Amino acid sequence: MNTVINAKELRSGLPQVVRKVRRGMRFTVLYRSRPAFQVVPVDAPETPAGQVAEDPLYRAKPLGRSVDGRSAADHDALLYGR
Repeated sequence: MNTVINAKELRSGLPQVVRKVRRGMRFTVLYRSRPAFQVVPVDAPETPAGQVAEDPLYRAKPLGRSVDGRSAADHDALLYGR
């Protein structure tokens, strides 16, 4: 199972992330709303993930400052259901 989290969530919840990774979970970490890297179990099988540059979210242009008064965390919640 792959879960998307942002860098702030990784920093604040590292012990929980480590526990979940040890049980087999995978995490894709977003940095500035773009996929930056994955956290996977050490013994996970090698699977080609494709090039990051092929991901449409990675190629998206910055949209500028929010005009709706929402924070980046609010936007993440809207986009990723958290």
